Amino acid sequence: MKIDPASPEHPYVQLAGLLRERIATGEITSVMPSITELTEETGLAVGTVRRAIKILVDEGTVHTVPGRGTFVTRR
Repeated sequence: MKIDPASPEHPYVQLAGLLRERIATGEITSVMPSITELTEETGLAVGTVRRAIKILVDEGTVHTVPGRGTFVTRR
């Protein structure tokens, strides 16, 4: 995933959009990559990745299970 540091859009918003797109295309079908995997893949800080995931949780796209991970919500 490529985050554009020159974009006027905040990195966490960019990441949320990229993850949403991956879910929509079926690239991510059930379990989201871990926060560690996403920080390594994007180079973003843990807090930034968490903010992106929170956007997806708030809109109902994914849900988190403490100690287990983040999962795509079935609709």
